[in-house]
Amino acid sequence: MENTFIKWFDDIHSGDIPLVGGKNASLGEMITALSSKGIKVPPGFAVTAQAYREFIDANQLRDKIHNHMDDWNAGRMDLSKTSESIRKLFSAGDIPAAVKEPLLAAYRKLCELCPQISVAVRSSATAEDLPGASFAGQQETFLNISSEAALLESCKNCFSSLFTARAISYRKEKGFDHFKVALSIGVQKMVRSDKASSGVMFTLDPETGFPKVVLITAAWGLGETIVGGLVDPDEYLVFKPLLDKKDYLPILKKTCGSKKIKSVYNTKVKNVITTQDTSEEERSQFAISDKDILILAKWATIIEEHYGLPMDIEWAKDGETNELFIVQARPETVQSKKHAASLSIYSL
Repeated sequence: MENTFIKWFDDIHSGDIPLVGGKNASLGEMITALSSKGIKVPPGFAVTAQAYREFIDANQLRDKIHNHMDDWNAGRMDLSKTSESIRKLFSAGDIPAAVKEPLLAAYRKLCELCPQISVAVRSSATAEDLPGASFAGQQETFLNISSEAALLESCKNCFSSLFTARAISYRKEKGFDHFKVALSIGVQKMVRSDKASSGVMFTLDPETGFPKVVLITAAWGLGETIVGGLVDPDEYLVFKPLLDKKDYLPILKKTCGSKKIKSVYNTKVKNVITTQDTSEEERSQFAISDKDILILAKWATIIEEHYGLPMDIEWAKDGETNELFIVQARPETVQSKKHAASLSIYSL
């Protein structure tokens, strides 16, 4: 059963999107193909799309979901109510033993490999991160999960997030069949970026589409504040062609963002993330060093070269070990289609 419903990242490749979704396929691909080139990805495993289908069938949800979607398409129910009604069906369901047992066995094994860890439980849809479509942020992620009960509840919530109002609307707009898209889940060791920093980087200039730079954003704490657009992060612009030249420091520009808040573990409530104000010192400092900037930029170019197209990459720094990690990489679907309308000249 483990091979049907659970697949470790070490055994996943980019061709496994139908089985584990775009996010998990990318994580597995980086571990299997790029770890030898220095790219670090936190360990973990995928709960496969087949497990999602098993959950649907075991709880006899297929016809009920169809009925709610028919009501919405016919105008008998609005989108918000449709989403709410379908998600309640998932909440009331039980994860069948055929899925639950290998899931918990894999979680226990991950805890043995990485003692005293908490995990991120991340949705990965089978139509996700495809060129020409961007499903980013439509399904849910649950952070700082550190118990079996919280893990199982988070998995159910991930399954149900395939039917958020935003996800339903987007699939209809793009012509995706609601019932042919399934959802996989990634269970991955949390990087303790709550004690350091995290961010996003693009392997081109997001403003112009210029391809010879890497733009890195960084803020204190977990990456949810940047991904959610809740914080004004630092920005670092790095010139790719000089990354391998030891005599140059190819950082073209560094902008210190206000970084007024950060997302951290809640020390009082287990399995909960909270947002707090940053200190004046944190706001006035850059969130990562020049050394970190250059490592991330180099990793970004390696990932871009491997995939052969511009990439949108999430990274995190562990405040306990000072290690950098890549936690997601997907094709960049918007800025790469732009054409520069201005010219900027930099001197190193």
